[in-house]
Amino acid sequence: MTTALAPGLVALGAFMAIVPLLRRDSTMARSLLAAVSVILLLRYLLWRVTATLPPPHLTADALIGYPFMLLEAASLVAVVLSLLFLSRTIDRSATVRIDGRATDPHAPLIDVFICTYNEGRSILERTIIGATGMEYGNYRVWVLDDGRRPWLRRLAGELGCNYLVRPDNRHAKAGNINHALRHVGGLPEPPAFVAILDADFVPRPDFLARTICLMDDASIGVVQTPQHFINPDPIQTNLAATDVWPDEQRFFFDILLPAKDAWGVAFCCGTSSLIRYAGLAQIGGFPTDSVTEDYLVTLRLKERGLRTVYLNERLTIGLAPEGLKEYITQRGRWCLGFMQIVRGRSGPLSRNSKLSFIDRLSLIDSFMSWTAVYASKILGLVVPWLFLLFGIKAVQTELSELLKYFLPFYVWHGLSMAWLSRGRSLAMMTDVSQLIAAPAVLKAVTIGLSRPKGHKFKVTAKGGDRGRKFVEWPLLRLYGSALAITLAAIAYAFILHLRGENIAYGGLALAWSLYNAVILIVVCVVCIEQPRKRKAERFNRNEPILLRQDGSSQLARLADISITGARLIDPDPPMVGSTIECRIYGRSITAIVVRRTRDGFAVRFEESMDARVHAIRAFYAGEYVRAYRGVKALPVGKALLMRLFG
Repeated sequence: MTTALAPGLVALGAFMAIVPLLRRDSTMARSLLAAVSVILLLRYLLWRVTATLPPPHLTADALIGYPFMLLEAASLVAVVLSLLFLSRTIDRSATVRIDGRATDPHAPLIDVFICTYNEGRSILERTIIGATGMEYGNYRVWVLDDGRRPWLRRLAGELGCNYLVRPDNRHAKAGNINHALRHVGGLPEPPAFVAILDADFVPRPDFLARTICLMDDASIGVVQTPQHFINPDPIQTNLAATDVWPDEQRFFFDILLPAKDAWGVAFCCGTSSLIRYAGLAQIGGFPTDSVTEDYLVTLRLKERGLRTVYLNERLTIGLAPEGLKEYITQRGRWCLGFMQIVRGRSGPLSRNSKLSFIDRLSLIDSFMSWTAVYASKILGLVVPWLFLLFGIKAVQTELSELLKYFLPFYVWHGLSMAWLSRGRSLAMMTDVSQLIAAPAVLKAVTIGLSRPKGHKFKVTAKGGDRGRKFVEWPLLRLYGSALAITLAAIAYAFILHLRGENIAYGGLALAWSLYNAVILIVVCVVCIEQPRKRKAERFNRNEPILLRQDGSSQLARLADISITGARLIDPDPPMVGSTIECRIYGRSITAIVVRRTRDGFAVRFEESMDARVHAIRAFYAGEYVRAYRGVKALPVGKALLMRLFG
């Protein structure tokens, strides 16, 4: 076994020796790490094809072994493509300079579209308040209400923005935006640009001023910004890992999109984007032949010579899916929409598309990630069962041999991804998130490829009662059964029916099954939804603020804050029930002292509309979303153990 581990230890030592000499933004350094990963991957794949396949006869071993090898090879192609794109990165923040347009009433007109269907008042109120408080000299805010709700019309009027409805819900979100585009295009002053916001995404004050700077380049059709979330996603919450593990989208928005942008293949993600109106007019508005109209708008604009760029700055803050069902629905919709694109005229193999080779390669990269990677995860659960229960040897090798060829790639690639992603990639957690979404993703792949037309847009629900524990039984039954079969297979092969001469291969099946069991246990824990509070997201702070009361002023320290109130540190707190004025991020907020604490006092912000406007704008102007500088495996492992046994 020591001999089998030696190549992996060499890979570990080489990585630890080389990586301190490298810079993460260096294309040469990133390419070096990627190239070594690819070489080690090809070494493993060559061995896998030449030394581990069953004899090519009509046997159960071959009927399982050859398809599994092809699927594994396809997933490794996806790894190679991802490494290719990750070999570059770009940061456009250095080119952004806010100029006089931030206050100029004659700046290019921007129409801000807030797209909504069934979201509640509390969610929409904060988005509208944030949108109407942006620091830009010439813009209009439009609430596009596909729910046709009278109370929302009144709220829009009260908050000083425009309100639009349409007679039907044809083509869902894309149709809603296109109706608004036709409306603003017919006004005496049509916009130069359109900003898109989902109902739950609150823009920071400088959202428009920062993004429009990049539009000075006439070849740019879309400026996309990242999605950041004020609440944890269901994986973070259900594993009690909110403080040590980032939300699942951080790798995509912080690492992958800057890399795609460096290759010229960044794409629109819908919300939090700024789009050139003339470009939308050229392509007839948002395409309606995919439920992911945002990705498709990038491809259609690209065919007209307008590209998408990515500004990796936290300029909007929204809500992550608050439950596992919503999380899965969202991933399934993304996958279905992409399969519709693949089958459409802008697909990677389409003869009618004017897309470049690199655009098509990027589409193939995404296609392989949705198809081969997810399918291989599911089949990877089944293959060791077949050997342990029925003696079907789909992979004909021993554990020691596998380690010689696979471990060096696994070590180097895992460490490289962790370094390139600044700790946002951890193999075990990636397996967990992919398995959770796999049934919905594979269903979407099948439906999208076989029947690409006629699918309805499924809205990701936001809001609702999240204050109780409940179980996602369909997923738990599926993966609980998989866990039971895995454990039963181990018990059968090694306790009830020892396999004699096959025990060496059983070492591989055992190690494989034990790893699967650990992943399945974590997945099952994620299926148990933990209660959470959405309305009172509270963030710890440590900064001075100015207080005013009865004409006098004093400084206190802000200890924590939410949209509804704050806790302050002050050795001389005011009386409970008294009214004070807090100066937070340049805004004055009226508050009522509700209680004294050990080191200060707590306040509730006044509930008048004027006070709520100031409180929400101050809250979303702050740096309250948790920033992940890097994630380490040990704290994540500790959090998982605490969740499992605590």
